[in-house]
Amino acid sequence: MNIVLFSETEINQPLSLKDERGKHIIKVLHKKVGETFEAGIINGEAGLSTITQIDENFIHFDFSPKTDGKLLHPVTLIVGFPRPIQLKRLFRDVAGLGVEKLYLCGTELGEKSYMDSNIVSGGAAEKALLEGTVQAKSTHVPELKLFSSVKECLAFVKSEYQIDGKNVDKLNIKTILDNVKPKSSLFSFLQKELKNIDQNQTKPYIYAAIGSERGWTDNERDLFEKEGFASCSMGERVLRTETAATVATTLIMQSLEIL
Repeated sequence: MNIVLFSETEINQPLSLKDERGKHIIKVLHKKVGETFEAGIINGEAGLSTITQIDENFIHFDFSPKTDGKLLHPVTLIVGFPRPIQLKRLFRDVAGLGVEKLYLCGTELGEKSYMDSNIVSGGAAEKALLEGTVQAKSTHVPELKLFSSVKECLAFVKSEYQIDGKNVDKLNIKTILDNVKPKSSLFSFLQKELKNIDQNQTKPYIYAAIGSERGWTDNERDLFEKEGFASCSMGERVLRTETAATVATTLIMQSLEIL
């Protein structure tokens, strides 16, 4: 653990030595009374915790916040629901990279049984997102939403940039990653779009859609096109969904001069 995260209610309570975090502090970090460890509040402040007492069952500590934590980046990934084993890796990687939102959606070519996995309802998704956040020594966890279809997902996305029925979409950059007749490479597209936005006044927001292992259908491509998503590629090779998500996010952040 590069940082030990607590909920708002946990931060003021003793930590059980049976808790994985407690075990890590004692057995891995070898911390003693009077010493500190890096800690933070989930989706909140980051700082240092000073150990005040260690008894038979608990670690007692005082948390001192130092910063607001590493804020998430203005990126939403729309991802066709992949295999559960891929999904765990994807959760960790995008959380580590600092994506603000992750929208998983069913696709027409995707395996329907994948969406019945209990990875989300069973808590594995939350755990994997936290692992990625901790790896990055961050406190802020990406928001996760599930949608049954691309159409449902895009309807929600559209509602995010409409206020009182008026479209405020001018600062959104939207792309669908696709190897079938792409109009541009992702990097070239981002460079061109970002030149048209005065980033000194406001930061652009980027939506990037990545298909499941069998890709998008023509119907889904049409849905994205109608919502202003430009078709881009990252080369001729067909990548795994979680690999494509990592590569796309890296290119986006490089273009935003975050990396």
